[in-house]
Amino acid sequence: MPIRGVISQVSGPVVVAKGVLGAKMYEVVRVGEEKLIGEIIRIEADRAVIQVYEETTGIKPGEPVLCTGQPLSVELGPGLIGQIFDGVQRPLPGIEALIGAFLRRGYTIPALDRKKSWRFQPTVKPNTEVVGNEIIGLVAETSMVKQKIMTPPDVSGKLTYIASEGDFKVDDTIAVVERDGVKYEVKLMHTWPVRKARPYIRKLPPETPLVTGQRIIDVLFPIAKGGTAAIPGGFGTGKTIMQHQLAQWADADIIIYVGCGERGNEMAEVLERFPELKDPRTGKPLMDRTILVANVSNMPIAAREASVYTGITMAEYFRDMGYDVALMADSTSRWAEALREVSGRLGEMPGEEGYPAYLASRLAEFYERAGRVECLGKPSRIGSVTVIGAVSPPGGDFSEPVTVNTLRMVKVFWALDSDLAQRRHFPAINWLRSYSLYLENLAEWFRKHIDPEWDKLRTETMYILQREEELREIVQLVGPDALSDAQRLYLEIARMIREDFLMQHAYHPVDTYCPIEKARDMLRAILKVYRLSHEAVEKGVPLQKILESPLRMLIARMKIQPMDELKDYMKKLDDEIDKTFKELLKT
Repeated sequence: MPIRGVISQVSGPVVVAKGVLGAKMYEVVRVGEEKLIGEIIRIEADRAVIQVYEETTGIKPGEPVLCTGQPLSVELGPGLIGQIFDGVQRPLPGIEALIGAFLRRGYTIPALDRKKSWRFQPTVKPNTEVVGNEIIGLVAETSMVKQKIMTPPDVSGKLTYIASEGDFKVDDTIAVVERDGVKYEVKLMHTWPVRKARPYIRKLPPETPLVTGQRIIDVLFPIAKGGTAAIPGGFGTGKTIMQHQLAQWADADIIIYVGCGERGNEMAEVLERFPELKDPRTGKPLMDRTILVANVSNMPIAAREASVYTGITMAEYFRDMGYDVALMADSTSRWAEALREVSGRLGEMPGEEGYPAYLASRLAEFYERAGRVECLGKPSRIGSVTVIGAVSPPGGDFSEPVTVNTLRMVKVFWALDSDLAQRRHFPAINWLRSYSLYLENLAEWFRKHIDPEWDKLRTETMYILQREEELREIVQLVGPDALSDAQRLYLEIARMIREDFLMQHAYHPVDTYCPIEKARDMLRAILKVYRLSHEAVEKGVPLQKILESPLRMLIARMKIQPMDELKDYMKKLDDEIDKTFKELLKT
């Protein structure tokens, strides 16, 4: 018999119920006459404190509370890809088709469509021993994702039955596993608690970059597959657009985008743009490898916490199949604000700036679920979950608690700069404040696959940008006339790097995505101009003569050259560079 209690107190999203003796922590409950979804977060004798994931307006003491006996869980199986969920994995398009565009409180339908059939193809034979997470069959979910049907992680034993190839619904039994006389029916789908990390054999070192198609990231501050990154920045610095770009173009098999407390118009842009976009590598619809979790700012705040756990659990599921998954959380600051509000209503002792004392541990729990791992089960496979979280510090203050605690967890820091954003330099990543701790791990991959002198290219680029900053301070003190031609050359080449390489137009049909090979060729050309200019200036050629050459215009046009025309254009540019400096040194 399910445990029933009654509401004794209501305070916003926090509801207190009495008469629920025997209830468990993090158990899902249905609250009130409308059966709102909630989760127990504190127990005192027969009283339970519940955080409700829906609007509690109109709920009153005396209404019933029903315990389900289950923790907050997500359904995992065919039908996830291309779907749009809310924070507790309710499928929004499915609900809209049934009751219209406005989500009614307490209304829910299964996350996975129970009526749709999927073509199941078995990959193992009956009467074999199976372990948890073993792949027993395949379902072609979309044109880009073949879902590998696995036994649940906690199920192992003798496979006494497996279905032949055919069409099955997600709740149909496709296999039976027997252990110690107990039979477990395996279906196309299973459920998993969102707060419990899915098991794996071991974590592996991050050795492959997640290529994003954004030049400043791929070249200067790369992130590894299975890595963690933070994008902190004040209002208007382009956090959300940057998250959109990473979600669209990142070199991952599966993309999960969690809109956690962001503005509704920004999430609407994602919902409108993504279905129309094509994957740059396959030309197929981008939604064929994407899952969206929409939990915008006007939705109940408690569901923000659930949304990030929902997203990371689905990411781990696809990781266990051997896929590389990239999860974008926009923004973890809104999640932290939800923690602060619920904590305040619980009367907990506040920490810094009113955030709960456990803020750091909650952030750590989330980011620690990223990683490149050797997956549990047979056959042997390696998968990864890369987590990229946006942080919205009030007033762009990077010393506030959410940003500081996030930086302790992540290994890549892309610092967005308000001054760059005001100058219309996007992505507004400050190259002097940002860093990546994966450079050493990824160096061998870049040398082997992109350029044997990759380290030299990157180091030289960073040196020029740092030298520019030093010279700018001199210019502010004594004016530009105090600089020699050799010093002014640093400023001109740095400007070329900033404007013609680091700046990237998110809405330009060509420049929105830059393959890493193109980024390499662009950087080589700019650094070749720098070296030849340096030699020419040392031999007495006036810098002004170099600047008057057509090279500036040709270099500025590199970024808008399509890949099928790039080789010819770079050859023409290379010849023009040689010709220009040959003529300059003659005069």
